[in-house]
This record gives sequence, C-alpha cells and structure tokens, in this order.
Amino acid sequence: MNIALLLSGGTGIRLGSKIPKQYIQVGNRSIISYSLEQLFRHSEIDAIQITADKEWREVIEKSIKLYDRENKFRGFSEPGKSRQLSILNSLEDIEAYADDTDYIFIHDAARPELSRELISACLRAAVGHDGALPVLPMKDTVYSSTDGVRISSLLNRAEIFSGQAPEIFLFGKYLKANRDLLPDKILQINGSTEPAIMAGMDIALIPGDENNYKITTKADLERFQAEIMRAKKGE
Repeated sequence: MNIALLLSGGTGIRLGSKIPKQYIQVGNRSIISYSLEQLFRHSEIDAIQITADKEWREVIEKSIKLYDRENKFRGFSEPGKSRQLSILNSLEDIEAYADDTDYIFIHDAARPELSRELISACLRAAVGHDGALPVLPMKDTVYSSTDGVRISSLLNRAEIFSGQAPEIFLFGKYLKANRDLLPDKILQINGSTEPAIMAGMDIALIPGDENNYKITTKADLERFQAEIMRAKKGE
C-alpha cells in the first residue's frame, strides 16, 4: 500500500501572511487543495493522512469532499514542535493501519505544483530500494565556509544536489529511523530524508521538477498566482 502524508502544520511566518500560506486562496481555492487533488486522483495512492492544526481542518475538509471519490482519507494528525516531530506524530497514527512493507509518501502542502508524473516517478524509483528522493542539480559553484566569513573549500557541484518533496520511504524502516532519534536528535533534523540516511537506508535519487517549488516568500506566492492566472487564460 502507498500512503501519502501531506504536511500542513506550518505557520508561514517568512511569508508575512496573516494565515498559514497553504490556506491562502489562489484561483478561488486554497493552496493546499492543489496537492490534495493530485494525491486523491492518483490511482497508485491508496490512503492519505494529513497533518494540520484543528482550526484549519474545516478548510481542508472542503477539498476532501471534492476530490476523495474512493474514500482514501484516513484522518488528521497533530503537528509537533518541529517539522520532523510532526512527521513522527503522523507516522505513529498511520501505524494503526500500515504494514512495515508499505511505502510512506511525504509531501508539503506548500508545494502546490505537485504533478501526477512526479508522483509516479517517485513510486517507481522506490521499488527495490528503501525509498526515493527527487533532486535538482546545483547550477552555481558551491563553496564551504566553516565560520561564515571566509571560504574554506570548494565543493564539487557535480556531487551536490538540492532535495525536494515528495519523499518516499519504506514505512517500517522509516518509522524506526525517526524513533531512534528521540528525544533530542530529532529536533536537529531539517529534511525528511535525513533520518533515513542516518539509519543507513538505501535511498534512490531521481530527477526533480523545477516547477515543484515550495511557496516560502512573497515572490514565490506571486509566481504561483501568475501561473494560475496564465493557466486560466489558456496561455
């Protein structure tokens, strides 16, 4: 079984919005609804769990009613003090209906340009591995600085990649990898794949999608708004 976990517990502080960015209306619908539509409509996604604060669940439920034609939605999970603790909270809820050999497919609600093709590519790539991660190559020269003031060394950009979401992992191994980081190490995690790598899991790399960006700043939001307007005009 392939289980999608959609993370929607962020506050969007960097955007400066009065509401979390994933609930901002773009094209007469919430940003989170774009990812939900793709996940609910994808034939290889069997179940969906959503991490979200209680005060925003009514907004999400409107999209669930629109797109969940096969009763894939399994429930809401409480956000944690950090992104990775939110993931762990959700994994422990999912444990009630998942097997160790199932795959957990983790995506951010603030990445609304998730495509059917990328979902399929992640699922295909994970077969025979412990998981898969879409990445983008580094376009610029990459440097290392140990003090943030002077350059310490030049890194080989051919070996450096920028990770994206969605990320997919074997459920049992990934749950254990996160639990092994309790109580303190898990607070230092920045990316969903880090616990998997630290646990020695075999994670395949696949080409990412430049359009699958995360809405973090006002410029990102304006870019998405412009793209939706162009799509409505048929450009």
